[in-house]
Amino acid sequence: MSTKGAMKEVVLVTSGDLRLSANLACWPAQQEMERQLTESFAREDIRVVRAFEADPSTGHGFISSQRMGMDIFEKIDPEANLVFATAAWQYTHHVLPGMRSHRGPILTVANWSGQWPGLVGLLNLNGSLVKAGVTFSTLWSKDFNDEYFSHSLQTWIKDRIMVHDTSHVHDLEPGKLPSDASHLGKTLASKLLKHKAILGIFDEGCMGMYNAIIDDELLNQVGVFKERLSQSALVAKMRTIKEEEALQVRQWMDKKGLHFVTGTDEATELTNNQVLEQCKMYIAAVRMAHEFGCDAIGIQYQQGLKDMAPASDLVEGLLNNAERPPVYQEASGEELYAGQPLPHFNEVDECAGLDALVTNRCWTALNLDPATTLHDVRWGEHYTGDSLNDFVWVLQISGAAPASHFVGGYSGAISERQPAMYFPLGGGTLKGVGKAGEIVWSRVFVEGGALHVDIGRGSVVELPAKETERRWKSTTSQWPLVSAIFHGVSRDAFMARHRANHVNIAYATDSITANNALAAKAAMFHELGVKVHLCGNTSL
Repeated sequence: MSTKGAMKEVVLVTSGDLRLSANLACWPAQQEMERQLTESFAREDIRVVRAFEADPSTGHGFISSQRMGMDIFEKIDPEANLVFATAAWQYTHHVLPGMRSHRGPILTVANWSGQWPGLVGLLNLNGSLVKAGVTFSTLWSKDFNDEYFSHSLQTWIKDRIMVHDTSHVHDLEPGKLPSDASHLGKTLASKLLKHKAILGIFDEGCMGMYNAIIDDELLNQVGVFKERLSQSALVAKMRTIKEEEALQVRQWMDKKGLHFVTGTDEATELTNNQVLEQCKMYIAAVRMAHEFGCDAIGIQYQQGLKDMAPASDLVEGLLNNAERPPVYQEASGEELYAGQPLPHFNEVDECAGLDALVTNRCWTALNLDPATTLHDVRWGEHYTGDSLNDFVWVLQISGAAPASHFVGGYSGAISERQPAMYFPLGGGTLKGVGKAGEIVWSRVFVEGGALHVDIGRGSVVELPAKETERRWKSTTSQWPLVSAIFHGVSRDAFMARHRANHVNIAYATDSITANNALAAKAAMFHELGVKVHLCGNTSL
């Protein structure tokens, strides 16, 4: 029994986007979520008090800047029972300063919905709090009245802390690694530590994702260093690309069967001009990566760049594919990064970048397709049909997804305009349906001042076209969609453990090669000094 006094009141805070258009679109869903959450606390005789009122002048009630968040937290009792609630994507740095210094119990909550990426926002905040060493509890629910949520909430109310079952996670025992995988991991790690790698960082800290930044002191220990580049330099480089060069990239994609859904309205439709600008960005990014000797690059794109050029999504998907339009060095005519991906980590997620670098080395050594990408852990539902009866996640990312991950490759993909609420200058995505097959999933993260990686097995499954379309309409239909199962990891166990809004995936040809690839990747990370955690059903 807890010796704490009865909880009478909680203080609610929420964070939103920096962009007014996004906050206005997501505000109704946030209001509904707060209404349901308030009712759930009322059933426990607890009053929910909002730390700040919605602003009539902006039309929403989100914290929309770091300064605003600091000012609001200054007025909150540091011992208060704090609830962070979100139904939309949010910028963690708006609230992280206040939550780092808060001394009272903290509960983070999101609605279980694919409409706006509230679950993505929750996982980003949770990963950031883990990195910052802040103690918190977390919950999620569709209607805030299910048994799992209600029981967990009652536990938090009574004890001010609530711990989920994460028994699916086990630390790697290096002695159990197959000898071939162990040898390969040691060899690749030794090569990386000797011939160090560079991550090209086009502006750090996208959308306040504190959890996506690896401090140099940790990154350098594994033989990886940052080349800090500016997105303004990328735009400047784009201006040096000739029209005929951009047109050649477009023609290459046309010949591969990639379909562009274009129109003539720059404000609402994808136009041929936007696509050609993206082609210029693709060439510029490859040339800059080569100029600085980068092994992988990450473009921030959400802020600043969105007001100067079309979105980088199509560019990112091309970069991550082994088969992609050739780019040549200006002076020598040498093809750059020929026959291989130039790994790109969306939104400058450096944890995903390190993961992509290691994956690229391991998959290449094993003669597997080295194409890899990160995805948002967007949402999911249980699906029963045919021979399938399991919880199926919806993984989505606007950029970085390579065509080799799609049914039909380039010919099975289309490019649609990014939503205007996020990208005023447009730009096409690379959209497709994830092909069925075995995958290895993983996430690098920072906890306790050290690098860690969670790694597990999974499958991408083929759902009926009608179900896939329903899920697309429930999320962001312009983005690629992957229907994934994580072996031996339930929905709630994954949510309880995952330290980020992103998860990396790479395909294997079958279950045997997936086991071998997972073992090699785990061995390489271990040899680099990264703490490896096996999740769910693995062969190790």
